Amino acid sequence: MKRLYIIVIAALCLSAAAPPASAAGQIDIQRPEERQFVLDQAGMITPEDQKQIVEITDKLLTEKVTPIIVVTIESMAAHGGGNMRIETFANLLFDQWGIGYEKVNNKTWNTGILLLVSKNDRKARIQLGAGWAHEKDKLCQQIMDEQIIPRFKKGEFSAGIVAGVQALDAMAREKQLPAPPTDWKKVAIVVVFIGLMIFTIVSLIRRGASGWAWLFWGVVFSVVGYMLYSMLTSRGGGGGFGGGSFGGGFSGGGGATGSW
Repeated sequence: MKRLYIIVIAALCLSAAAPPASAAGQIDIQRPEERQFVLDQAGMITPEDQKQIVEITDKLLTEKVTPIIVVTIESMAAHGGGNMRIETFANLLFDQWGIGYEKVNNKTWNTGILLLVSKNDRKARIQLGAGWAHEKDKLCQQIMDEQIIPRFKKGEFSAGIVAGVQALDAMAREKQLPAPPTDWKKVAIVVVFIGLMIFTIVSLIRRGASGWAWLFWGVVFSVVGYMLYSMLTSRGGGGGFGGGSFGGGFSGGGGATGSW
């Protein structure tokens, strides 16, 4: 009887010390504020790149009701996921935070996107909301393989995350994914600019104020002025979504994983 009493007391003590059942399956990471978009706990993103990421993700949420949330952590073990695969960890975190919206205007939505990077585990995961199903899995893997992981292997973590966000933004907008970065575009712009300057100088020397250069630059400045006016008047225009990033969305298991 005395032995049974001791066993009962020990069992009660163990049950009191155990975590509550509601904590099971919970990831120990505090959700960022609405429209914050970036939680860089591992310190992998530069301030300049974080600003760029927020600009891209804020605009996408406003225009497409599709949040991209970027999270970096030191390790999954530090947040209760030591024995988890990153796919499971990301899926649980996605659902726990409720990334995106289950419905928008009574239409099934769930287009939230989570980009998770676990630095010490050397793993990254793109986790998609259920509304994407598995239709974008191949594109997500392409983004992971072409934009994110090659940069991570070079130690360019911040650049890889920015490139991943840019590509995910293109995917969400049904646009072509960006090609691997090159400098040819900048070179072409410089060449064109130099050519225009040479054309202007030659025209002024040969024809003076009556030359074609004045007419040409008048047209150029008119076009540029109209473009700037359009950008300024359209910025912050009505009709965009003004809500936050977390509205009860849940993941459908789609996405892609990478390691370096």
